Amino acid sequence: MERAIARNALAGLTVRESTFDDAALREQLESHHAESFGWAMSCCRHRREEAENVLQMVYVKVLSGRAIFDGRSAFKTWLFSVIRRTAAGERRSEMFRRLLLNDFVKRTPESATEGAEESVSAAQSQTTLRKALAKLPERQREVLHLVFYDDLTLQEAANVMGVGVGSARTHYERGKKQMRRYLESGARV
Repeated sequence: MERAIARNALAGLTVRESTFDDAALREQLESHHAESFGWAMSCCRHRREEAENVLQMVYVKVLSGRAIFDGRSAFKTWLFSVIRRTAAGERRSEMFRRLLLNDFVKRTPESATEGAEESVSAAQSQTTLRKALAKLPERQREVLHLVFYDDLTLQEAANVMGVGVGSARTHYERGKKQMRRYLESGARV
């Protein structure tokens, strides 16, 4: 499904300026789609629909030339920065709309069962990890996601987060220690 979203967003758009030609840019976006979707999910607090919308907006920005890769960092690092900024902008816009309209949207809880093919213990482990991650401060959660799920270096994670590498390293170390404490405490998160 995510691939279909990527193809729909990629179809028919052109690039004004970039270090890549149109075909190479599309190829880069497609090669990083799965990781980009995972990062968008993290930036959107694991709300799938929001993540899909943010990722589609990012593809439109990139392919229409509103976001231009200039080669100062790795493409993946730059793309993740665009995703993070777009998700943050959407959160601000949504909060502003809610304040103006005084319309608080009720969210439905996630399904307790994620699929018949997953074992109960795997689902419990995943739930425990999600709860532990959710308890971390935002910066710690972001850096752990970028390093462990997206295989970025601390320098690349710092670039995506818009902080110095020392700050990213501090958040990384604190986040790991906190996760260890949560998980060793008998998974009472």
